[in-house]
Amino acid sequence: MRFRANLTAQILSGVVIVLAVLCGVVSFIGYSEFTEALELQYESKSFNMARTAATYITPGFLSATDRMSANWRFRYDIIQKEWQRLADTQDATFIYLYRRLDEEYNTYDRFEVLISVMNASAPYMVFSSGIIINDMPDVYEPAYSSLYEDGADRAVVPVYRDEFSEDEYKSGDHITVLLPIRDSQGRVLAVLGVEQQMKALQNARSTYVRHVFLATGVFLIVVLLGYGLYLKHGLLNPIRRIAEEAQRFARENTRPFVPLSQSIRLSNEIGQLAQTIDRMETDIRSYIEDLTRATREKEQIKAELHVARKIQADMLPREFPPFPDRKEFEIFATMTPAKEVGGDFYDFFFTDRDHLALVIADVSGKGVPAALFMVIAKTLIKDRAQMGGTPSEILDAVNNRLCDGNSEGFFVTVWLGILEVSTGKLTSANAGHEYPVIKRAGGMWELIKDNHSPAVAVRSGLKFRENSLELRPGDSLYLYTDGVAEATNAENDLYGTDNMTAALNRHPDEPMEELLVSMKREVDTFVGDAPQFDDITMMGLQYWGQ
Repeated sequence: MRFRANLTAQILSGVVIVLAVLCGVVSFIGYSEFTEALELQYESKSFNMARTAATYITPGFLSATDRMSANWRFRYDIIQKEWQRLADTQDATFIYLYRRLDEEYNTYDRFEVLISVMNASAPYMVFSSGIIINDMPDVYEPAYSSLYEDGADRAVVPVYRDEFSEDEYKSGDHITVLLPIRDSQGRVLAVLGVEQQMKALQNARSTYVRHVFLATGVFLIVVLLGYGLYLKHGLLNPIRRIAEEAQRFARENTRPFVPLSQSIRLSNEIGQLAQTIDRMETDIRSYIEDLTRATREKEQIKAELHVARKIQADMLPREFPPFPDRKEFEIFATMTPAKEVGGDFYDFFFTDRDHLALVIADVSGKGVPAALFMVIAKTLIKDRAQMGGTPSEILDAVNNRLCDGNSEGFFVTVWLGILEVSTGKLTSANAGHEYPVIKRAGGMWELIKDNHSPAVAVRSGLKFRENSLELRPGDSLYLYTDGVAEATNAENDLYGTDNMTAALNRHPDEPMEELLVSMKREVDTFVGDAPQFDDITMMGLQYWGQ
């Protein structure tokens, strides 16, 4: 019961808050639009009255020096009579004509009332003609400033009761339109004002507010009652039953949800929840069975990958020295895959008695697919090299073969060199692979920036460029894959070729087997606890000559 009460209170509170905010926003927007529309209507009517009243003002009337003359008084009486008729027929509260007295001080406090009329419904007595006004309300000052200083053709001043105290102003909500009366040079001689009470706005706003509050209250009460009943019967009771059944299932480990799917016949998410819980026990049992079967399959796959790793390792030359009867060189190589099987490979073999082929390569990707592509690439390279030809001719043929049926888009970077053992001449082709590193006898290790070609199997019909190098007795060659140069530590720093050549030069006189072991240790030290990102393959050759 506490669960239901708490959930009901939370949901209903949220609904009330959302509806109240929504009603408030809609009411405020409607109130603002309503007020603005009525203001524009009053402004338009007052402006039309002001223009009509201004037609009776002549320059002679404003410039007359003797205001007691019969002609001036005659004109005054006509204007007052017509303005009074206009005020009575058009419901204008006041119509008046002011003349500013303190022009030299640029203030708007002293005005002389030239002529004024009022409607019978005016809430108070307006100043009579000839009266000097010494204190103009501040709300009018920006309007007079716009007329006198900015040259505006009219000014509008809406005034509401909350802008003045009861003692200061008793006209209520009203709007005043001011028109400048100018001479032929454009100077403002006087200001004609028409004030109109906004009775409709004042009454309508009060009525609007009362109706909005009443409608909002009724709406909220109806929504709360209806939504509360819906929550109780359509949401809270089914949820409570589902929760009780779930607790009983957890305690008794039985299947209690068969009647739930029959009794809760809702098409919404609650009905779906009941059906889902009804299938929970079956799903859990199926999950346990699937997990057990997946564990067995994983162990089987692990065992098969172990066999695949051994087969892959057996495909690479593993006996060292590989050619015990050849004393012209010393060679050693290692390959450490990042996963159970890898895509790197190396190879070395004689194409004839005097030519030794050296291959190191890296297949794109990792794992079983890369390992399968590696087997194909290694076999094709060796078979084509043993048929004879230069490194570029060998890679040309292998590239075309690998492109056939390569729908997965694998490619392989290859460094292929053929060493003429008797002379030390090394001809090579670099298909997108890492730069080799050489150490001359008695010198230091340094990169060989040889000519690069695209990787093998990128596109059929490629031609690969060749490089030539002369090895002299005592020279050494170090070949590697990007797993060395791009080894990454926990801070995502790359090992790089600079660190690699520096490490090689820390072991300048080690035999090839010891050198490669030392280089693997150097890379492992740099990587630290970070996982091995890529296969690491290295091959070293030291040439002794005849």
